[in-house]
Amino acid sequence: MASINLIDSFQEFKDAENIDRPTLMKVIEDVFKTLLRKKYTSDENFDVIVNDQTGDLEIFRRREIVEDELIEDENLQIPYSEAVMIEPDYNVGEEVYEEVDVMDFGRRAILAAKQTLAARIGDLKKNQLLKKYAERVGEIISGEVYQIWKKEILLLDDEGNELILPKSEQIPTDFFKKGEAVRAVVKKVEMRNNTPIIILSRTHPSFLEKLLEIEVPEIMDGLIVIKKIVREPGERAKVAVESYDDRIDPVGACVGMKGSRIHGIVRELRNENIDIINYTNNTQLLIQRSLTPARINRMDVNSTTNHADVYLEPDQVSLAIGKKGVNIKLAQELTGYSIDVYRDVKQDLEYDIDLDEFSDEIESWVIDEFKRVGCDTALSVLELSIEELVRRTDLEEETVRDVRRILEAEFQSEQ
Repeated sequence: MASINLIDSFQEFKDAENIDRPTLMKVIEDVFKTLLRKKYTSDENFDVIVNDQTGDLEIFRRREIVEDELIEDENLQIPYSEAVMIEPDYNVGEEVYEEVDVMDFGRRAILAAKQTLAARIGDLKKNQLLKKYAERVGEIISGEVYQIWKKEILLLDDEGNELILPKSEQIPTDFFKKGEAVRAVVKKVEMRNNTPIIILSRTHPSFLEKLLEIEVPEIMDGLIVIKKIVREPGERAKVAVESYDDRIDPVGACVGMKGSRIHGIVRELRNENIDIINYTNNTQLLIQRSLTPARINRMDVNSTTNHADVYLEPDQVSLAIGKKGVNIKLAQELTGYSIDVYRDVKQDLEYDIDLDEFSDEIESWVIDEFKRVGCDTALSVLELSIEELVRRTDLEEETVRDVRRILEAEFQSEQ
């Protein structure tokens, strides 16, 4: 029997064990069919058989028996005189099966087959890795730091596959050492120069989402739903959650007893402040909650322009804006509204100013229009919402906003 055990003979394919055997055997079969086409111009009358248990390969050629003088194609036909030497009982019209010795292809062809097989298996492994991680996008994985560069870190997973954590996807205060275990979320998978690149992230909102799923069983069970997450990595994050069970407090469940559930996540995110808020369809209430930890006195919301003017005590304004404007920025991302914050002058001032005092800044016909609806002082105008003033007067919304800004600026300068 002329056979060749490819798995044992081709030592470089030992590392192909991660590829399922049927796929590997199919690749081997295809490679040798290519050899057959080169040697015999066609592989149609050849059977390539690979034992998926042992890796043994056998090749058989089928030829039809014809009269000696009628031979037209020696690859497809065999003379009757030659056939009876193989088996005396053969008759014209029958098929003869002959085993082809792999070594007949020659040393150079076998070497080429090994190289082709190596390339095909390499491509299979790349595609398998690409598919594996494409299915895990959005999942948390752990890797060991293998190499640290200026713009990125190279990690290795449990199987030795290379993962990339770019500097832009790291929390600003992240600091890693070689050999350290790092958790991150799979952000995307792409092919570069025929090489699969797995990009990880520790700044993406999905990283915080998956951490919450791990720490809060109610989220994993579907009793609590994360509606939206916005982050300024390393600084602050806001998470809107909603419970589908009236008996469960979504905020309390996420924070845990004495903060037991949230503390581990905060440490993982390098002490990033995490505000858990109860989601609501009430826009004003959602804006109010999103500006935590600031306390709001009142607000004017314009749902048409998705804009909100928020009024707070003087000592609450800085809390609403936050360090480097992070808090108000995240509140705007969470609610989808542009938010302007103002000191609530009405709360602090006992005096009032007649509208006529602003005649050099506000046109007289505008002042007359306010007086027509009973608003003859600055505070009487500020006490009403923008929507209410537009409804009562014949003024455009932009005009009303301009007037309010002038009045508020006056009170702030007086303070």
